[in-house]
Amino acid sequence: MNKQGLVDAVASKTGLTKKESQAAVSAVVNSITRTVQKGEDVVLIGFGSFKQTSRKAREGRNPQTGDKINIPAKKAPKFVAGKAFKDALK
Repeated sequence: MNKQGLVDAVASKTGLTKKESQAAVSAVVNSITRTVQKGEDVVLIGFGSFKQTSRKAREGRNPQTGDKINIPAKKAPKFVAGKAFKDALK
């Protein structure tokens, strides 16, 4: 399912128009993104949590040449599924 599929599902479940559902889905995604950018966690009980993690700088290898390369440190998003979400997949 892509974003448009999610918008369609929200519209059919809630009775909202597709335009209203698009605004709601975009607002949720943007709110999660901005919160995680600030370094805060977003926890949706039963579904999961979105966090920001830090990856240390490390040394890697170019797969084509085998040369050593330095991979810089960076921040990355992380999603951890909640128990109810995991149990729903069994």
